[in-house]
Amino acid sequence: MKKLICILFVIAVFLTSCGGGQLNQQLVYEKNPHYAWGYAEFFGDYYQPENGNKNNVVSISLFSDSLKLNELRNLTGLGQYLYLEDVFQASTDTFLQVGTYNVSDSGLKFTIAPGKNDTVDKQVYPIGAYISYFEYNAANSTMKLITGGSMSVSLSGSVYHIACNFNTSDGLELKGNYSAELPHIDQSLATPKSGIRKKLLYTRK
Repeated sequence: MKKLICILFVIAVFLTSCGGGQLNQQLVYEKNPHYAWGYAEFFGDYYQPENGNKNNVVSISLFSDSLKLNELRNLTGLGQYLYLEDVFQASTDTFLQVGTYNVSDSGLKFTIAPGKNDTVDKQVYPIGAYISYFEYNAANSTMKLITGGSMSVSLSGSVYHIACNFNTSDGLELKGNYSAELPHIDQSLATPKSGIRKKLLYTRK
């Protein structure tokens, strides 16, 4: 009887080491995503009345290839979605410019506003820079705020090359790359300065 118990114990340990124990392991999220498609939105000098910097704002959305937009424009599938809500550049630039952008709440050109949680009517919303993970098990899907690091942008003809080197609020070193054309959408007229825009005024003191 004791021998049988010992054998069962050894089998249990073996199964755990071969994969059964993964249920108790923390899920490892992709640290170096490849983004296959995306777009940028141009908002002009939206924050100029608040900070006087006259820097234009561009938002960047990048998606892994398994994420799609359905007919209702809802995001579906599994993968990673990177959203950089406020990317600041010179007032003369209407397209994402070549250079290195650092995560900072200064509102100066060549900076990316960091991710934060904003509360509206007791509801918490992520704003700024963050990455969303859509997993097969919806319970494992999550969002991580980007609070530091940098992004380099280069251009070959009409193809953008974007390399990320970010840090998240929970200590994840988040890289990632994108090499493709980047459609730009002009939102500067559709979103007037006096209108309501879901952006945090990071530069308001």
